[in-house]
Amino acid sequence: MRKRQFILAIDQGTTGTTCLLLDRSLGVRARLSQEFRQIFPRPGWVEHDLEDIWATVASLVPRTLAAAGVTAGELAAIGITNQRETTGLWRRADGRPVHNAIVWQCRRTADACERLRSAGKSRMVRARTGLVIDPYFAATKLAWLLDNVPNARAEAEAGELCFGTIDTFLAWRLTGGAAHVTDVSNASRTLLFNIRRANWDDALCELFDIPAAVLPEVRASSEVCGVTRGLDFLPDGIPIAGIAGDQQAALFGQACFSRGEAKCTFGTGAFLLMNIGATPLSSKSGLLTTVAWKIGDEVTYAFEGSAFIAGAAVQWLRDGLGLIDSAAQSEDLARTVDDSGEVVFVPALTGLGAPHWRSGARGLFTGITRDTTRGHLARAVLEGVDFQVHDLVTAMESDAKTPLPCLMVDGGASANGLLMQFLADILGVPVVRPKLIETTAFGAAFLAGLATGIWQDKAAIREAWAQGARFDPQMDADERELRLDRWRAAVRRA
Repeated sequence: MRKRQFILAIDQGTTGTTCLLLDRSLGVRARLSQEFRQIFPRPGWVEHDLEDIWATVASLVPRTLAAAGVTAGELAAIGITNQRETTGLWRRADGRPVHNAIVWQCRRTADACERLRSAGKSRMVRARTGLVIDPYFAATKLAWLLDNVPNARAEAEAGELCFGTIDTFLAWRLTGGAAHVTDVSNASRTLLFNIRRANWDDALCELFDIPAAVLPEVRASSEVCGVTRGLDFLPDGIPIAGIAGDQQAALFGQACFSRGEAKCTFGTGAFLLMNIGATPLSSKSGLLTTVAWKIGDEVTYAFEGSAFIAGAAVQWLRDGLGLIDSAAQSEDLARTVDDSGEVVFVPALTGLGAPHWRSGARGLFTGITRDTTRGHLARAVLEGVDFQVHDLVTAMESDAKTPLPCLMVDGGASANGLLMQFLADILGVPVVRPKLIETTAFGAAFLAGLATGIWQDKAAIREAWAQGARFDPQMDADERELRLDRWRAAVRRA
């Protein structure tokens, strides 16, 4: 009989699902991805068919194993990471969805959120959840489903329906309905979870009118919460042993295990999380406080902030301005000049998030002269992305009262060497990119491997983690402050 030595990570994202097979030495044996439908019933509404998502998992898992030449009997565990706030509702009797899932991007509950804010509920919600009242999170999405799907509220109160984020749905299906579970990181994104007590909060459930009978059991991020059962693509008995929301999984996948360590994931936006340790601190800068993970009895918390525009700024260079033909050309164009001159770009194409929180801000170029070239504009756009990350880091350092030793980076745009070097320059600390940037899937695999003995502890993971590139600051302090002064002046005008 072959030894159980591999971890299967299921990374369920907004536009597609990825399966990654990892060995105990952190070698990636296979990686496959598959996209699925995006559903837009009305402007501002976004949905997913849970059956579409499940179909990608059922297809990818056996193909990933086959690509690696690994049998299912060699799997030690399965880890799940997921798009976090997307909200599903299905029948407990047969696991069938009663409606499409409402995606984190969906804004259909904006009016409901505004009513709660106007009623003065923001402070109480913030104190208990670390979050703001916003359609982004799951509570008002779930309330909408209960109020708009025929008979849903009565069935939920009778215990006949299951609510869950995508991790919960996948665990349910993988275990044949035996496990209605989520982990603390996903629970902390619902507006229903008290992050200080680490449990569902009765007062929050009452505020959002959510019956307790519909909620999943909250488990640690690294523990066996169920085993596979009744599947036609996997045998019974494989442990589901790691669950974490995508950004928290990336923080764990970057081995940011100590207080003050942070990672930034560069996608359409830039998502920055800092490990703040065992105490859920409150932010004075408008940052979110979230649960990072729970291992054993130890809960770890994080500050979270995001820049709305990162990779999207490069897409705008390509599609909006026509300055480049592909995203990869942004670095080449930017390197045609030695610096951006005095050109500054504020990427407020959809407003500014933390720590500025100015929804009415708009994108802005400043410092343009007759000598300005396409290269200057491209370089300024890349630098504008980094300036936003700088502001988030500064806010986190201030709120956590902890200096950042270095910044771990991942995501597609982290491959841009110019972008990463300027980030190190403007932060004044090293920027480190891992050898393999599949950090979200790695995080889920690490959590599952810890629970099943593939790795004995976090120290073993850190030892196996491999650095890919390191960008050390090269800009002197005076030049850095001059650049930051120009940025701050531009932000005031945006």
